[in-house]
Amino acid sequence: MFYLVSAVVVFLDLVSKQVIRQTLLPQEAVTITPFFNLVSVMNKGISFSFFNSGHVATVWALIIISLAIIAVVAVWLYREQNRWTKLALSLILGGAVGNVADRLRLGAVVDFLDFHIGAHHWPAFNIADTAVCIGVFIIIVQSIFSKKKEKKK
Repeated sequence: MFYLVSAVVVFLDLVSKQVIRQTLLPQEAVTITPFFNLVSVMNKGISFSFFNSGHVATVWALIIISLAIIAVVAVWLYREQNRWTKLALSLILGGAVGNVADRLRLGAVVDFLDFHIGAHHWPAFNIADTAVCIGVFIIIVQSIFSKKKEKKK
């Protein structure tokens, strides 16, 4: 069941990115609310555009690292017993697969969610990034609460 969660994340991520690529021109922004835009950005780097050189060696290094992370998370998910951790890992796995699929197909990741306060913008991101962040958040919260339970024993 948890691999199905990953598959849904990948599907939603890739479909949303395709819609953005078909709807918006590169670097185009559409204002949705006073604090949120849809944009069309190709991110050749990783989070917050680190390693955004666009050099082919960088792209392939990021793909290889991503594939290694996907393998580790998939094995961890298979072995994990805790349902919350499994949910978190399935979100992380789906997000990682969605972004690596972009890198393999396009050489970059499509980002399109742009939140801002006035002229101060958070780096654009996508559904895959959101799934990874939610998954990591679940693991952190669960870790904090499980340590508190262990201390009470």
